[in-house]
Amino acid sequence: MTLLEVNHLKKTYATRFSNQQVEALKDVNFTVEKGEFVSVMGESGSGKTTLLNILSTLDKASSGEVLLEGKNLADIKDSKVSDFRRKDLGFVFQDFNLLDNFSIKDNILLPLVLSNTPVKEMEARLLPIVEKLGIANLIGHYPYEVSGGQKQRAAVARALITQPKLILADEPTGALDSKASQSLLETFEDINEAGQTIMMVTHSTRAAAHSNRVLFIQDGIVFNEIYRGNQTVDQFMEKITQTLMVLVNRGEQHD
Repeated sequence: MTLLEVNHLKKTYATRFSNQQVEALKDVNFTVEKGEFVSVMGESGSGKTTLLNILSTLDKASSGEVLLEGKNLADIKDSKVSDFRRKDLGFVFQDFNLLDNFSIKDNILLPLVLSNTPVKEMEARLLPIVEKLGIANLIGHYPYEVSGGQKQRAAVARALITQPKLILADEPTGALDSKASQSLLETFEDINEAGQTIMMVTHSTRAAAHSNRVLFIQDGIVFNEIYRGNQTVDQFMEKITQTLMVLVNRGEQHD
C-alpha cells in the first residue's frame, strides 16, 4: 500500500539580493510504501533538505503535489498544519531538539500534551516505547545529564509516541559517535520491522545501508534508486558507495 506519493515536485527560490530564480527541486517523483525504510542521499545543494522541508510541511512546493495516504498536503489549512505534524508525522533531527528545562519524560510526552491526550493514555504509551529504546531508567533525567546517543533515543521516543504514519529523520546520526550511531540505526531497523515507515536524509553510507531503499538526488531530480533486498549492511553499503561515485562522475561531466 502506497503511503507517500510525490509527483512532479518543483521548488524555486528567489535569491536574496537579485531577481534571479534558483531551482532547488526541478521534477521530483517517487512513492514510499507503508512499512518501508527509505534513505535520501545526494551532495550538498542537491535538494535533500528542501524535499524534507516540503514533506514536513515546513515549506511549500512551487508546483507538483505530495500525497500522504491520498491526501494532498497542500490542502491542509494553515490552522490545521500543526495538528497534522503532531498527529501524522514524527521528527528526528541531527541536534535532537530537546528542551533542557524539561525532563526526558516530559520531552517525550510533549506532542501528546499539546494534543490534550489524557494522562492515563500518555503513561500507557510511554512505558513500552522507553523500554524498547533502552532509556526507561533515564526518563527522570534532563537532556544535559545524558549522552548524545541517549538524547537521540529520547528524540526517537518523542517521534514514536504519537504513533505517526511517517517518521522523517534529518541526518539523525550526524552528532553521534560511531557506537551510538550504530545503536540508533539498529533501533531504526527494529521499529521499521515493527511496521513503522521511515524516511531519512543522510550523508552517511553506513546509515543509508540500514534502510530498504536509497533514493539519490542530483540537480533537483531523483537520479537513481537502489534496493537492499537480501544484502547485508556491508554489501549494501558497497553498492551505495559505487552509486555515489557514478553520481560524482556524472556531475563532473556536466561541469
